[in-house]
Amino acid sequence: MLVLSRQKDERIVIDNRIVITVVDIRGDKVRLGIEAPPEISVHRQEIQELLQQRAAETGDSLSSPTPIPTNS
Repeated sequence: MLVLSRQKDERIVIDNRIVITVVDIRGDKVRLGIEAPPEISVHRQEIQELLQQRAAETGDSLSSPTPIPTNS
């Protein structure tokens, strides 16, 4: 795992296609903005795990998951 330190408004670029920006820092919480091409899914870990569980139960592929309402 690569560990980087960033301050508010600083960015991390992954593969020249994904940009992660530190939007805000409040106490022990960090708000991130993520820009990625539409073909790349971006989910919080708990949502990704739920999608994987649903896919395993239904035999579906994760490439076209059923939308799950979230409160980002």
